[in-house]
Amino acid sequence: MTVNDDVQPILVATDLSKSFFGVTVLTGASLSLYPGRVHGLVGENGAGKSTLMKILAGVYERDSGTVVFNGKEVEYSHPAQAMHDGLATVFQEFNLLPDRSVAQNVYLGRELRTRGFVDNTKMAESTKQLLSELGIDFIDPKARVGSLSVAEQQIVEIVKALSLNARVISMDEPTAALAEHEVSLLYSIIEKLTARGVAILYVSHRLREVFDLCDQITVLKDGALVSSSSASALTTDELVRRMVGRSISTYFPGKVEGTERGSRRLRVQGGANAWVNDINLEVRAGEIVGVAGLQGSGRTEMVEALFGISTFDSGRIEIDGAQVRIRKPRQAVRAGIAMITEDRKAQGLALNQSVLDNVLLVIRGVFPRRTKGIRRRAPGILSSLELSSRGLGQEVQFLSGGNQQKVVLAKWLATNPRVVLLDEPTRGIDVGAKIAVYQLMRDLAKQSVAILMISSELPEVIGMSDRILVMNDGLIAAELPAGTTEETILAAATGNLDSLVGASGNQADPRLVGSSDPVAIGGETS
Repeated sequence: MTVNDDVQPILVATDLSKSFFGVTVLTGASLSLYPGRVHGLVGENGAGKSTLMKILAGVYERDSGTVVFNGKEVEYSHPAQAMHDGLATVFQEFNLLPDRSVAQNVYLGRELRTRGFVDNTKMAESTKQLLSELGIDFIDPKARVGSLSVAEQQIVEIVKALSLNARVISMDEPTAALAEHEVSLLYSIIEKLTARGVAILYVSHRLREVFDLCDQITVLKDGALVSSSSASALTTDELVRRMVGRSISTYFPGKVEGTERGSRRLRVQGGANAWVNDINLEVRAGEIVGVAGLQGSGRTEMVEALFGISTFDSGRIEIDGAQVRIRKPRQAVRAGIAMITEDRKAQGLALNQSVLDNVLLVIRGVFPRRTKGIRRRAPGILSSLELSSRGLGQEVQFLSGGNQQKVVLAKWLATNPRVVLLDEPTRGIDVGAKIAVYQLMRDLAKQSVAILMISSELPEVIGMSDRILVMNDGLIAAELPAGTTEETILAAATGNLDSLVGASGNQADPRLVGSSDPVAIGGETS
C-alpha cells in the first residue's frame, strides 16, 4: 500500500550508524514510520535489524544520524524514556515479572494510587478496559503473568504499550514462539492497533507474514540499507534476492542428484504413552518425512518418545529392521538417532561454552573414545555448514540465531546418525540460514539418512517433504503425498479432511490413517 503524500510520518530515522569495539554493525540506515501503517524490517541475522530497533528503543545510543519522533529530534539513553514518549518495543525476551499480576506488570513503576496507596483494583479495571479495546476477554488482569502462555504474555506487553498511549510499537519476531491460531490473534491485534493510528515496526523472518501485514518493507544487509519499498511493489523472489543475494528458486532446494529412497531406516508400530496413541510410521533411507499439526497435537511428544526423553509405554521401535529399546536419550544416540530440539538455547546448546565444546557435547557424553577424532574433524564439519564465527573458541551465546543452529547441527553430525529428528529446525533464523539448513537436509538424504521433520511453517513442510504425516489429538490423522496443499493439511490437522475431500472433485485422495499399517499415498506400502 502506498502512503498518501498528505500523511506525515510519526517517526523518521536518517543515516543511523553504530559500532561496537571498532566493528561497524550499522551504517547509513534510514526508515520512516507512518500512523496506522505496518512497516516491515527484514534481513539476515547480523544485518543490523536488532541494532536499529535498539537504537530507536533507547537500549543503544547511536554514533551518528538523527531520529525525529512526533515532530522533534530525540535521543534516548534508556528504554524508559522512549516508552514514556510513546515509542514502545516488544522484544522476543519479554520484560515482565512472572510473580506479579497482569495489571501490576502493565503499570509497573507508575502504579495507580488512591489516597497515596497502590490501588490494585483500579489498575485491574483499567487493564481490563485496555484488553477489551483489543478484543481480548480471556486474560484475567489479576492473573499471575507466570501462569500465562507466551502469546498471552506478548499481549500483556502490547497492553503495557497502549497504557502509555504508544504512537509507535516495534515488534521483534513476534510470532517466533506462537502456534498458528495465536498468529491469527496477533494479526487481529495489529489490525486494531493500526485502526487506532498506531505505527508498527514489524521485524520477522517469516516472509508470508511480512507480505500479509506490511505496507512498506525496508531491507538491511551487512548493516547497510539495501532498499525501502512499498510491499505491493515487491515479489517474494525479489525480496529474498535483496536479502541474501540469490533467487528464491534455491529457497527449497530439490533432491541432490543420486538421492534414492532406500530400505526402511525407522519404523514405529503401536507407539503410545500419555500424550500420543497408536503411532505407526516409517521413514526410509534418503527420505524426508514432514510432520504437521496444530500446537498440542502431539508432534513434539512423538519425537521425544522416539528419542527417549519421554518414552513410549507400549509399541515397538525398529532401526534398520532390528528392534531397539529406547528408554533414555543415550540409548537413542547409540541406536543412531539424532534430535535437533525446538528450543536450541535451552535444550541444544551450552551457551557459555565454546563452539568446539558444543560440537563435542554428545561425543564426550556417549562416545568418549571418538573425541580426539571429532576434534580433528570439527573445522571441516563447521566449514561445510558455512558457520560464521570468530573461531572454535568463541562462546556460542555471542553467535546469531542461525549460526547457533548450525552449531547444534554440527554437534549431531559428529555422531554420524542414521535417523535425524528435526523439531522446528528453522525457527527464529534468517532466510540465508534456512537455505543452509534445507541444503544440509538434502545432503543428508543423499547419504541415506532418514529424516523426520516437525514444522509449524506449512510452506516448509510442503517444500521439503517426500511425504507428510498430519497429527491431531495425539494421533497420526493422515498421511499425505508430497505437494499437498496447505488447505488439505489444515483440514487433516483439524479433523475436517473427509469433508474437504468430499467437496473437491479434483482433490488428491489422502487417506486417513486408522490401521496399524498406514498406506503411503503415492508410494509403496510397508
